[in-house]
Amino acid sequence: MTYCIAASINEGLILVSDSRTNAGIDNVSTHGKMHAFETHSDRKIVLLCAGNLATTQAVLEQLHRDKLKNAPINLNNVESLFEAAEYLGHVSVDKQKQHTGGKGQSAFNASASFILAGQIGTEPHAAYMVYAEGNSITSSANTPFLQIGESKYGKPILDRFLKLNTPIDEAARCCLVSMDSTIRSNASVGAPVELLIYRKDSFSLEEYYCFDDDNDYLLLLRRSWEAKLREAIAALPLLDKTSVKPIVMTL
Repeated sequence: MTYCIAASINEGLILVSDSRTNAGIDNVSTHGKMHAFETHSDRKIVLLCAGNLATTQAVLEQLHRDKLKNAPINLNNVESLFEAAEYLGHVSVDKQKQHTGGKGQSAFNASASFILAGQIGTEPHAAYMVYAEGNSITSSANTPFLQIGESKYGKPILDRFLKLNTPIDEAARCCLVSMDSTIRSNASVGAPVELLIYRKDSFSLEEYYCFDDDNDYLLLLRRSWEAKLREAIAALPLLDKTSVKPIVMTL
């Protein structure tokens, strides 16, 4: 019951997440799924979470504890985002095993997935998706975005419009529309919606925004997108019946 996006384009990173963790008939609860870490000045690392809330909270607590205790491997001493993603995967698998008693199968689903994004030192900014099994992938030139959670409703707009050379502010609007489309089609995803824009080499997380469901800008974006879609549908070429051979339907 979540949806998170990380777009890694030429100008930087766009991270978007919803905050709904439960959407029962009489109980709707929210919990933030975007987490920025206090780290050394040569790095900025942000985590997006999906899946079992107990697991994600346990993973976050372990990452914070390792950093405070200056553990042999922690977010302050990893040399790359790939190494950070590997470290995150090990911690996640360990916490899932603890919650299931170390057994491979259990009625309790402790699985969780993450997107780790940011920049370390002189390395380029990047984003990695860490699966419940602990392995990870990164974005690519052809698909410069990653998704976790309820991804299917918001994927079409990202596939069509998001490219490496998309201006970062335009990409942010694209990701917000992707989120809004998912909220519209899936009751398990909902506001508040968090947005973080990270501009490459800035090592700044100041461009952070949080939108409630009745936020004026989010409502304007939603109405504008719906109006433009209606205009686009109305402007589509009419069906040319002469170019298609009719087929007689029989039972």
